[in-house]
Amino acid sequence: MADAEDTQRPESEPLRAMLERERFGAAVRRRSHVPEDELPPISSTELSKGPAELAEDRGSRVNWRVFVISSVVILAFSLWAMMAPANAASVMHETVRWIAINLGWFYVLTVTLVILFVLWVAFSKEGSVRLGPDHSRPQYKLFTWVAMLFAAGVGIDMLFYSVTGPVTQYVSPPSVDPRSAEAAQDAVVWTMFHYGVAGWSMYALLGMAMGYFAYRWGMPLSIRAALYPLLGKRVRGATGDVIDIFALVGTVFGVATSMGIGVVLLNVGFAWLFGFTEGLALQVALVLMAVVMTVAACTSGVDKGIRLISELNLWSAGAMMLYILVTGETAFLLNAMVENIGRFVLTLPERTLQTFAYVDGGSDWMAGWTLFFWAFWLAWGPFVGLFLARISRGRTLREFVIAAITAPVLCDFFIVTIFGNSAMHEVLNGNTEFARLSMESPEQGWYSLLEMFPGAAFLIGLATLSGLLFYLTSANSGAMVMSNFSSFIPDPAQDGAKWLRIFWALLTAILTIAMLMAGGVTTMEYATLIFALPVTIIAYLVMASFSKVLRMERAEREGRTLRRRFAAADGGQVPEKTWKQRLARLRSYPSQKAVAHFVDRVVDPALRDVAEEFQTLGYRAELSRTRNPETGIDEHTLLVPMDDHRDFHYQVAAVKAPVPMIGARSMSKETDVYYRLEVFTQTGSEGYDLMGLTQQQLINDVLDRYEAHLSFLRYSTEHAYASVLTPPPPVTGSTPHVPDGSVEDGK
Repeated sequence: MADAEDTQRPESEPLRAMLERERFGAAVRRRSHVPEDELPPISSTELSKGPAELAEDRGSRVNWRVFVISSVVILAFSLWAMMAPANAASVMHETVRWIAINLGWFYVLTVTLVILFVLWVAFSKEGSVRLGPDHSRPQYKLFTWVAMLFAAGVGIDMLFYSVTGPVTQYVSPPSVDPRSAEAAQDAVVWTMFHYGVAGWSMYALLGMAMGYFAYRWGMPLSIRAALYPLLGKRVRGATGDVIDIFALVGTVFGVATSMGIGVVLLNVGFAWLFGFTEGLALQVALVLMAVVMTVAACTSGVDKGIRLISELNLWSAGAMMLYILVTGETAFLLNAMVENIGRFVLTLPERTLQTFAYVDGGSDWMAGWTLFFWAFWLAWGPFVGLFLARISRGRTLREFVIAAITAPVLCDFFIVTIFGNSAMHEVLNGNTEFARLSMESPEQGWYSLLEMFPGAAFLIGLATLSGLLFYLTSANSGAMVMSNFSSFIPDPAQDGAKWLRIFWALLTAILTIAMLMAGGVTTMEYATLIFALPVTIIAYLVMASFSKVLRMERAEREGRTLRRRFAAADGGQVPEKTWKQRLARLRSYPSQKAVAHFVDRVVDPALRDVAEEFQTLGYRAELSRTRNPETGIDEHTLLVPMDDHRDFHYQVAAVKAPVPMIGARSMSKETDVYYRLEVFTQTGSEGYDLMGLTQQQLINDVLDRYEAHLSFLRYSTEHAYASVLTPPPPVTGSTPHVPDGSVEDGK
């Protein structure tokens, strides 16, 4: 290496420039009259401090402010609905009417922007960013993962609306002549639209945002963590609590609405099968059944049983669909399904922005259908988004979005078209009594349709079982998510306390019963539309926050390429090797002992030399050595702190890899794995192997990466990547920047 005197001048210039920029930024921030530690992050450097700032301690605990305020709001509403049901129904009806007339456009615009945003994320260059470090890979195989997406995409409310929706849009359409050919063509498509891309785009938005910050940056799996780039440390205080309260209350009303619709439907099935009396008493009993199941799951350790039920409900629903398809009007159902999907695709943009501003009574139709479903998906967004994030670690954003808005949507389409077109076949053939029943009493209409098939008792039993399983799993998983939203949980793999889960199951049951007493399904629709309104604000904040952090990702990626001379398959920088080293490496599959020896002989002295030289030049360079318990090989981490900028991080760690079955060397009879010595940065592995390098080559690699890091800092400074909500500080005169400096490597 060159001596300190030769390297002092070129290396001290970028350091002085960065210190100058730090002083400049501090002065501007002081003039902003906002405490510096409360300002939102404006770079990935500051974003990396999020896990420490969001976690006051490493334990899980109840967020009492969120818990108490949310509980009081929900309990007060429940008591009002129980004690004055007529007044509650009347007030909610007038409120919903006002929202439909004055804010219907806002719901429509919000959902449209969410769809466009998630598509932009999927097809942008940042779509390759993973929900986790760059080297992370999915926990579940593709088939299992898609099956779990299917499980999240099917709910009992879909069964409820799959018959009444198409029949209503045929008999009483929003803008065409009733019972006309145009109304018939659109009848099922409207229900497909309401259960299509819009809802899953909302789930994808919140799911990918929560998963990204949890798995890539080590923050809690929560809505407030997803807003850290906008709000900074304030998400840990009252501001974050308000956000969690909005998300929690919306989720409770969404789950309660689904449970209410479920018990209204199931009470008909239980009455048909067992001779029970339909009515509020049976509905309340079914609600209490869900509470008992949730308590059993928490106190008896039967969570695995709940997961088994989740899988069983898919099989039962699939069997029900297949039975109806085979024993019903098979040719008509298949023909109609193809036409429905085609019409849905062709008319999707028009329907997405449709507000019926020129149609008399259009706002009433929007309130009862499109706006209700948009509010429903907004209320369920945090719930389903959290579930999707939990199962998608290691997936790229592109994989996540495309799978979320295709696989479950196709499942929804299949269910809607099977039930909807079966009902339409009856109505088109003159069964007016069935049409009237489906519109006035949807739960009776659904079971009335099942009675028309051969083996009606078997089919109704299967359908009731399927609906019951959907109902129970939604109630149990909903309580789990509510407990998470009302807690501080640093570890994304953990859940809220069991007693908290039981509490939310009980409170949701009380709310469900209250809305049943205040008017049933209609009141539930009204309450969902009202309480989902604050969640739209969360959607906008999440889009702003996530777009800001993706711009940070782009700045880092583009900054790295400024000094990259060699590229690995994954874009990582590769140190230059001689041709003999490259050829020898092709035949080398080193053992754990060989790699440990190389670490002691080459890696350790090389990094010590680099750390000492950094310290000689005035840097606070830190070199740590720790034993990896999984590989038994020491890991070395060189850290150069840069104060308010992103620290330089260079880690050398061993990873296991399978010995290939091809090549010049046959697989060992003793072992089928070997060890690679890879370089890790703050976002994961760079994907190349250091084995076989000399000390000088390894030192050169460290310095190449340090130069690339300086280039990234300079690039981030020269490009404003703050959002509209957090603009960069005003600059007068020349803009401080990180110059193009480098460490002399003595080559």
